[in-house]
Amino acid sequence: MTTTTAPAPALVPATNGLLAAALGAAGRGWPVFPLAPRSKRPAIPDWQQRATCDPDRIRRWWRRHPRHNIGIACGPAGLLVLDLDAAHGPIPIRWARRGITHGRDVLALLAQQAGEPDPVDTFTVATPRGGEHRFFSRPSGSRLRSTVGARGRGLGWHVDTRGPGALVAAPGSLAVVHGVPVPYAVTWDIPVAVLPGWLVTALTPPPAPPPAAHPPPPPLPATSRRVSAYVQAAVTAECRNVATATEGHRHITVYAAAAALGELHGNGWISAAAITHHLTNAARHHLGVADFDARELTTTIRDGIAAGRENPRILTDRPAPRPRLAIR
Repeated sequence: MTTTTAPAPALVPATNGLLAAALGAAGRGWPVFPLAPRSKRPAIPDWQQRATCDPDRIRRWWRRHPRHNIGIACGPAGLLVLDLDAAHGPIPIRWARRGITHGRDVLALLAQQAGEPDPVDTFTVATPRGGEHRFFSRPSGSRLRSTVGARGRGLGWHVDTRGPGALVAAPGSLAVVHGVPVPYAVTWDIPVAVLPGWLVTALTPPPAPPPAAHPPPPPLPATSRRVSAYVQAAVTAECRNVATATEGHRHITVYAAAAALGELHGNGWISAAAITHHLTNAARHHLGVADFDARELTTTIRDGIAAGRENPRILTDRPAPRPRLAIR
């Protein structure tokens, strides 16, 4: 009896897991970019602009850097991700009394209070430290705030949002937990749901209060004609910088503008009130309220002025431009 030996299977090159994960996220229409290995820190500058779904670019990136994690740019992806964290320390009494130990418990309670179902039916990823990312698509025309990193502005305890201007680590990325690499893992692989209306309402910033009959700006100080012209040109230039700032660079641009004009304040050439007035108008008119609430904008301008006035500007025949702050 003749026996036939089955042919040996063809050797298939090993697939880079992170490259495959990056291509998988891009295949869902989510622009991706590299993060530092086992980190959530962007590995490239201008990541929002450079995030891509182009498989050729993605292959080039991860073949050069096969250990890099994968970031998803939530703004270009049209995503609003609910970031629900587990407790890793004492639980506030107000939550402990209700038996709440996780951000998802808080979200379920918020839904109950709104008379809505817990928004669980959507694409969901378990994070390495016991948290959870629930992916939602942003309704067309919405301006939803990202609350990650903004203390006191989240929906509730351990409930944050990642939307325009924010990133999220894609499934397949790794983090080190107690010395062991743990992946971001898909736990509910269903289509991404549209963000429920009650959450859209909760995350839509309130409209900016109307200006009180367009009050005139505080007057510039009475100085020489040359200094007055110099100050006016500086104010115009810094307001233009704020107006043309790109998403992701707006906070640092407002701070830098306030610091530059603060150098003139240090010489007594312009008041802090005038700087605040002009930069606030530029930021609100051109950037809207998605990037700043009123308190954050005022604080950013105040801190910039304080930094600038420590280095009063020296007026020369040909003033040098202020140094640019590095954006990385």
